[in-house]
Amino acid sequence: MTNREPARLLRRLRPVKEPGKLRQALDGIRLLGWRKSWQVARSTAAHAFWDWRYPTPAPDWERPGTRPGRLLARDDCPDGFSARFEHAELEVRFLAPDLVRVTWHPGLDPVPYGIDPQEWPTATSRELSVDLADDGTLEFRATDGRLLRRDLPPERHGQGWRHRAGLHQGERVHGLGERALPFDLRGHSCEMWNRGPGGRYVPGVDPIYICIPVYVGIHDGGSYLAFYENSHRARFSFEAELDARFDGGALRYYVIPGPVPRAMERFSDLTGKPFLPPRWALGYHQSRWGYCSAEEVRELVDGFERHNLPLNAIELDIEYMDEYRDFTVDEEDFPDMTGLSSELEAKGIRLAMIVDAGVQRKRGYRVHDEGHAEGRFCTLPTGREMRGVVWPGWAVFPDFTDPSTRHWWGEQYCALLDAGAHGFWHDMNEPTTFSLRGEDWPPLATRHAMEGRGGTHAEARNLYGLLMARAAYEGLQRVRPDRRPWLFSRSGWAGLQRYAWNWTGDTVSTWPMLRQTVITVLGSSLSGIGFTGPDIGGYHGDPSPELYVRWFELAAFLPLFRTHCSFDDPPREPWAAAKGLIDAVRAHMRFRQRLMPYLYTVAWEATQHGRPPIRPLLWEDESDLRLASVDDAFFVGDDLLVAPVLDEGARTREVPLPSGRWYPLDGDDPVEGGHNIEVPAPIDHTPVFVRAGAVIPMDEDGELTLHVYGTPARGVLYQDAGDGYGPWRVDRFTVFSDDPTRLETASEGDFPSAALRTHLHLR
Repeated sequence: MTNREPARLLRRLRPVKEPGKLRQALDGIRLLGWRKSWQVARSTAAHAFWDWRYPTPAPDWERPGTRPGRLLARDDCPDGFSARFEHAELEVRFLAPDLVRVTWHPGLDPVPYGIDPQEWPTATSRELSVDLADDGTLEFRATDGRLLRRDLPPERHGQGWRHRAGLHQGERVHGLGERALPFDLRGHSCEMWNRGPGGRYVPGVDPIYICIPVYVGIHDGGSYLAFYENSHRARFSFEAELDARFDGGALRYYVIPGPVPRAMERFSDLTGKPFLPPRWALGYHQSRWGYCSAEEVRELVDGFERHNLPLNAIELDIEYMDEYRDFTVDEEDFPDMTGLSSELEAKGIRLAMIVDAGVQRKRGYRVHDEGHAEGRFCTLPTGREMRGVVWPGWAVFPDFTDPSTRHWWGEQYCALLDAGAHGFWHDMNEPTTFSLRGEDWPPLATRHAMEGRGGTHAEARNLYGLLMARAAYEGLQRVRPDRRPWLFSRSGWAGLQRYAWNWTGDTVSTWPMLRQTVITVLGSSLSGIGFTGPDIGGYHGDPSPELYVRWFELAAFLPLFRTHCSFDDPPREPWAAAKGLIDAVRAHMRFRQRLMPYLYTVAWEATQHGRPPIRPLLWEDESDLRLASVDDAFFVGDDLLVAPVLDEGARTREVPLPSGRWYPLDGDDPVEGGHNIEVPAPIDHTPVFVRAGAVIPMDEDGELTLHVYGTPARGVLYQDAGDGYGPWRVDRFTVFSDDPTRLETASEGDFPSAALRTHLHLR
């Protein structure tokens, strides 16, 4: 069986419901073949042996833990204090007036992978007070004395920590990374353990790919952000109190007072700002698992041209590889990948290529042989390389916690850059290994360098996707310094935004999953991962034309705008998936092009201030319960409110408007906010409102146009060449009420500005 046959043979499978265990096993055998299926069985048994032979002690949470005990001594210093108890030590340090770090020992301090390296000046002024009781209780108060958070004395359980904090009555909790759970996590329990959910997932599945122990708490007394810098497996429960349980490491966490927008900006100071993407990355991307040859790619492009649909990128899944080996190209089906890329680039289309974490374990394969000779792969306690089974069969896994391995891995991207790749996407990088027992991760005793101090997979797992992205991003900066790196990753941790975007993974094609997508994106944004998006139509299933179009309309406003699906699903190209509704798809594609100047400016602003591009309505006023509970609408940047249609058959939509005046995007008549309004939402329309007083830059058939919604008005426009690190320009506009035709501009930078038109929306 060649490496093309799985996609070609199974493309006609049409699952109509979640298959049972037997069906999953049979489908797995049919997909992998008997040989790889036997390898999976052997790998599962081997991993079980290693877990038995070298067990990772798990805390016994049923037994009473050890509390700090009596306070023995306290030492104050300009930026905080330290305290010694009978059974623990505490350090409290202010990194900034509104950022405090708390560390309880014993336990190994984390390697600061999630923290953006910087020097914090000594913070002598305080916007937050931290009071310590004799038993180890900590109270965090605002400057006016309001209690933001009260932490109970932590408990030591073996090598782990249990940490509890009181929750206010009615307190709402949002975040914890990428979740398929409700927006408000109060009443839910969430595991911190990055994993692939087995090829598809539905609302309620937990955990999934990116678990980040950060959340915002909002209550009548204010709000705060809490981030636990601990990558060990953990569980967070939010009932009457927060109950966080970490299997190992020191208990280190940060507290930042609200309001939420300000707390998120400070969190981005701590964990890093996102990078500025190349402009083309904000356009439309087409992908599927199963574009098996250059001719199929050309036919795909012909289809977009035939239907007059804009296309900015094509993403190739594992079928472009030679026997699923990273950094190779199948020269039989893609005989001239460089030529294909040049041909597409001449049409304004870039190629992005997938890279998996597992490296085929086969002599004669250059990447394997180099990595093996140089000791780049994770090992077992005996020193043997840890191996698992993924798409190429037996595979080994680079240890990205080793800086020399990251450097080596970053150099490998040259092969694909030379083949014409402009971007990359990382998959299977939790990392996932195929397994028969549901535990699709390496043995927990697998060894990692952890920057030289040593550690195991129990600590490194949640970091793996982050560090793979770091290796790629830094490598791309070195080998192509004239081009901005661009990649997106299935897995990651705090700080991923410095190196990669994200996508929501293997969702099912259902209406509930469409609604969940909005919630998942909002939770990711409040976790620091602001550049994300779904597989339009869902990754797995057969969406109806209406469902596909509504999913498309939602994605048209999210950073990552792409269609993707599994090989065994019906064609997901827009003309095939929309079936009679292609005009609605085309309208939103063209609208995305119109909105590009605004979206590019919002992306630039994120690099400057750390504000996520997609924001929940609580961003406007977290004390307004009407807005705080909204999980089906969102802001794009400061001034656009998007209310996607998420219900089958719906042709109207209730839109929750914040106070003030709001304009329909292409209208001149403002609506008074402060309440919910019902608006038409035909199949080709998404309700979008603009804040009065905004200036929105748009591309109107190649002419840069400033849309002014009421006066006085202000706006920002960022411009550059769209890639690289050359000249740039920031224009700040002001329009005055006494003379709406007068536009005042303050400019920075030396990039030449395009001619500007002004379109006034005034009533």
